[in-house]
Amino acid sequence: MRVLIVEDQVLLRDGLTRMLTAYGFDVTTTGADGDGLAERLVAARPDVAVVDVRLPPTFTDEGLRAAVAARRARPGLPVLVLSQYVERLYARDLLADRAGAVGYLLKDRVGEVREFVDAIHRVAAGGTVMDPEVVAQLLHRPDALDSLTTREGEVLRLMAEGHSNAAIAARLVLAEKSVNNLINSLFAKLGLAPSTDQHRRVLAVLSYLDRR
Repeated sequence: MRVLIVEDQVLLRDGLTRMLTAYGFDVTTTGADGDGLAERLVAARPDVAVVDVRLPPTFTDEGLRAAVAARRARPGLPVLVLSQYVERLYARDLLADRAGAVGYLLKDRVGEVREFVDAIHRVAAGGTVMDPEVVAQLLHRPDALDSLTTREGEVLRLMAEGHSNAAIAARLVLAEKSVNNLINSLFAKLGLAPSTDQHRRVLAVLSYLDRR
């Protein structure tokens, strides 16, 4: 699997390269800045691009904006974004194209090697991976969540992290049928219409809760 890494911190970039190589990934290209990054991502067409949010020259949100632009040019381009902080505006935009194959993790998760490697595989396979802290901040709308039961709130959080119904059932020690019922109930309470989009649960909920 070809992985492109864009990270300005030399030690972290080198560490990611060595770690992923040890796990059998082919780290084909690395970069350290945001100049022309969107075009580079589109041209390289990696199986997964691991991109830092804050890159030179301004160290604000170049990486995230480049990821959004690249996925607009090539929908579904697999991108796993790494950040020390949650950038709410562009995090929402990153998810809003409904194409899947996207992840947003805080850099602390890199230390959890197996989970990080699993996240790369999930994004490459077209899945959605969300850091729990990112989910917590994007879903922080108490007025919209007040109508949900505690269990529905737990299910919603796990859905937003990209877990399947079966995985949610296992984590909450519930029957999968019960999880399906909880999901139908919470969507009804939030006024979300059914959709055939496989990622509609994460994307529709985030879009709804972030709407002003």
